[in-house]
Amino acid sequence: MTQLEIGQLAPDFTLPGVTMRGADAQHRLFSLREHRGSPLVLAFYPADASPGCTSQLCNYQNELSGFEELGAEVWAISRQSAASHESFARRSKLTFPLLADERGDVVDAYGVGLFGVGVRRSIFIIDAGGVLRWKHVALVGVTYQSARTIREQLALLPGSPGLDASAAS
Repeated sequence: MTQLEIGQLAPDFTLPGVTMRGADAQHRLFSLREHRGSPLVLAFYPADASPGCTSQLCNYQNELSGFEELGAEVWAISRQSAASHESFARRSKLTFPLLADERGDVVDAYGVGLFGVGVRRSIFIIDAGGVLRWKHVALVGVTYQSARTIREQLALLPGSPGLDASAAS
């Protein structure tokens, strides 16, 4: 299995995804190459609507403005379909993109596949140039990296506005 190292160019991909804007679901393709120019948080998660994943992604949703203040977007990726993602996003009121890697190609490229589960809960921070700057790949379980931890790592990126005292709390 591929093990990405900090400082490597992140593997490019294009995946279908959904973003909720109020009651409207916007379906489109998301491409890492086309995103360059600002930092990106890729959050790989095992399954839509599971208790651990719901808790994780709702944590990121509740702290979304903190990511945006650092110039970063959050994209979440799992193996479920875009239709499943839309249902999950509606129920959980998620407004950041949920991407569908149904074949597992991106999961494999990032080295986060897990037999029997499908996807290891993982976070990758990619800088504006497409370079991997930080990662956390969980072994197993429902423990996830908090929005605060991710924001602290984003603040360390070159050119980042950094965290002020109120954003760090």
